[in-house]
Amino acid sequence: MIDTPALPVKLTARQQQILELIQNAISRTGAPPTRAEIAAELGFKSANAAEEHLQALARKGAIELVSGTSRGIRLKQQRTTVTDRAQQLMLAIPGLSQLALPLVGRVAAGSPILAQEHVDQTYHVEGSLFQHRPDYLLKVRGMSMRDAGIMDGDLLAVQSTREARNGQIVVARLGEEVTVKRFQRTAHGIELHAENPDYPTIMVAPDEPFEIEGLAVGLIRNTMLM
Repeated sequence: MIDTPALPVKLTARQQQILELIQNAISRTGAPPTRAEIAAELGFKSANAAEEHLQALARKGAIELVSGTSRGIRLKQQRTTVTDRAQQLMLAIPGLSQLALPLVGRVAAGSPILAQEHVDQTYHVEGSLFQHRPDYLLKVRGMSMRDAGIMDGDLLAVQSTREARNGQIVVARLGEEVTVKRFQRTAHGIELHAENPDYPTIMVAPDEPFEIEGLAVGLIRNTMLM
């Protein structure tokens, strides 16, 4: 579970419960829950009740709410995301870093994701920023995962693996293309869900070429590195 930040104002029992639910969702799937998911998990009659508690948590400094997205919840001092200037400095000072992560830019069709020709540069990143150790950073292209807080140009921290659980955000290879989507295995095959209603769900039939390249374990907003 992601560490709880030190808060200036004491939380109520219900607020603490919601904060822990958010932390666990991010740790498990790489993204915060929606208001509807919070309401369903805690037995609220509507998503509006969840919204009221989230607003209270935001006022107390436990979270930050991002307008315009269904999953627009960010933990203050969240360890999987670079959120303040002190953490940005860790990226720039090799003496404070523990991980040297290659940044993968555009991936050529059909070749390994970590092929040397795909690596744009290497970032030295403080390892404690991540709950799970990443193996590389992938530059996000497009806005298909916008509502999960993953924007065009962001650097997605990825842990290499061939396995994923339903609901996790994965880096997947479909034939000669690499994409970032939310993974769902069904009785009929694999579904890759976007977090943006403008993008369709990708249906992968059992006989189609498909491979999981890794799991999303953190995010670095690229503008913070400038």
